[in-house]
Amino acid sequence: MAMPGKISAYQRLMLRIASILPEKFRATFLHPAGPTTVFFWAPTFKWGLVIAGIGDINRPADTISLNHTASLMITGAIWSRYEFYQLSI
Repeated sequence: MAMPGKISAYQRLMLRIASILPEKFRATFLHPAGPTTVFFWAPTFKWGLVIAGIGDINRPADTISLNHTASLMITGAIWSRYEFYQLSI
């Protein structure tokens, strides 16, 4: 764990990347819920699964991937549980 006041190698790398970005993108890149955190990427991957599943609409039922459908169901259940828990607090 990093000591308070010190920045990690990952943070130094993100600051270096941010320094070469145009000013209008820098604030978004370094935002606490931006692309440098899990808070951005977890929903992004979920959206990717959903978008990929849209392609199954016109497929015959026997060719639809069971693994893909199961991953959509499991991630949907996790997100639903998380959202309902957040609403109850």
